[in-house]
Amino acid sequence: MDDDIFEIIADTVTVEITDRKTGQVFRRELPIDYYENANFLRLSGENFDGSTAQLVFCSARGVERMKDLTGKGPDYDPCGGHSRH
Repeated sequence: MDDDIFEIIADTVTVEITDRKTGQVFRRELPIDYYENANFLRLSGENFDGSTAQLVFCSARGVERMKDLTGKGPDYDPCGGHSRH
């Protein structure tokens, strides 16, 4: 992501695909909520029964942060400001 942009939010997503058999390109605008930051990308929409369905894709940075939050990360201070003196 661009250094000046911290998050990207949208109410619709445009999907473009190329059909394997014909090579024809199709574009669809879908009512999917899109949220992205440096840690993850989340797509949210409605399931068949109207309940919320989500897909979350973590970046490498997001996976490392999640490990740290759950106590499974390395036991060191990455920024040098939280060590016990």
